[in-house]
Amino acid sequence: MTDADPTYDVVVWGATGVAGRFTAEYLTERYGPDDLALAIGGRDRGKLDAVAADLAGRSDAWDDVPVVVGDATDAESLRAIARETRVVCTTVGPYTRLGTPLVEACVEAGTDYCDLTGEVNWVRETVDRFHEAAVDSSARIVHSCGFDSVPADLGTLLVQSFAAETFDAPCETVRIYLEGGSGSVSGGTLASFGELFEAAATDPLARETLRNPYSLAPAGERSGVDPGEQRRPRRDPLRGAWTAPSPMASVNERVIRRSNALLGYPWGREFRCSEVVPTGEGLRGATTAGLVAGGLGAFSAAMSIGPVRSALRRHVFPDPGEGPTREEAEAGHFRIRLLGRGTATEGPFTVEAEFGADRDPGYGATARMLGESAVCLARDEVDSPFDGGVLTPASGIGLPLAERLREVGFTASVGEPSAGDTTESGR
Repeated sequence: MTDADPTYDVVVWGATGVAGRFTAEYLTERYGPDDLALAIGGRDRGKLDAVAADLAGRSDAWDDVPVVVGDATDAESLRAIARETRVVCTTVGPYTRLGTPLVEACVEAGTDYCDLTGEVNWVRETVDRFHEAAVDSSARIVHSCGFDSVPADLGTLLVQSFAAETFDAPCETVRIYLEGGSGSVSGGTLASFGELFEAAATDPLARETLRNPYSLAPAGERSGVDPGEQRRPRRDPLRGAWTAPSPMASVNERVIRRSNALLGYPWGREFRCSEVVPTGEGLRGATTAGLVAGGLGAFSAAMSIGPVRSALRRHVFPDPGEGPTREEAEAGHFRIRLLGRGTATEGPFTVEAEFGADRDPGYGATARMLGESAVCLARDEVDSPFDGGVLTPASGIGLPLAERLREVGFTASVGEPSAGDTTESGR
């Protein structure tokens, strides 16, 4: 945290973009100025003033919303903003191109930080460049605080915490199932996705990061027994049904492994995690799994070819700044189920958790996940052994975030499975 008493608790950086505006709207609806000293930030004062006026007009509590102006490429303006706030909550991507100066400014100022990145190549860069400096300055740099990767990372923490309390042993395996959902994708999200493939095509370290399942672990700990994400249709070992690869597994699984490593391997050095899409039983389930796997494989292959990638980004992907309407963001939903298996003194056990919300996972729900992550950091409502470092939601914030999300309508339940139901827990 910064030494001086900062002006703001949270600055939403990138508030004129789709995700940033949803986050600012959520925070001004959930909290009043007496509860949260909030500002919005970006580089275009005119657009920011318009967003601020709209936010104030939507709320009886806010007469005005403060604005801070800077530039993602101007290090000095970012340092000034970092010194003014307890937490910078940023939605400005692609982070590979635009995120590093802001992280550096927050590390220098000792200011906490959270973002929405799924660009694992860039997370690896910030781990290597800034982790030790962030530890020294007590800056908590918490990546991936949206749909990537709060449900998977925090859900795994719920499973493992319940296992430790109930069975006095961790789960050796956790499987994450993307069971259902509906939502939309903005131009900014697809721009970040394209940037990841661009980096993989030109940067050997980025390619190595995507190949190694342990690439986000601390230096010297980047190997293990887990083979990495599922790439083909597979009959699930825990549920007996067919599954397809998950498009988010390459991010979420690495984040979970980093959580385990940072926390000192409470889940064991042979802990395995995997994220998949369940497709059902029998021939129909197998066929659906094959179609999903084939579609993802074809898309990845196309994005790996420079001219094809450029054409898709130019002519097919929506522009950054395009995204769902407010009504569309509130109309979506998602549900993730997690199964953990372990062995206690009395024998094998299973833990089941569910994580979900009745909002678009990438926008309506993500605004709440990111916003509440920022509030947890600003109020120091965390269950973490770390005062600083490049962290994950589970290792940097922990279970207090699950409690806050329950308060705003999320499902975050955990228990022993019985007759197909999840036994809710107070965890």
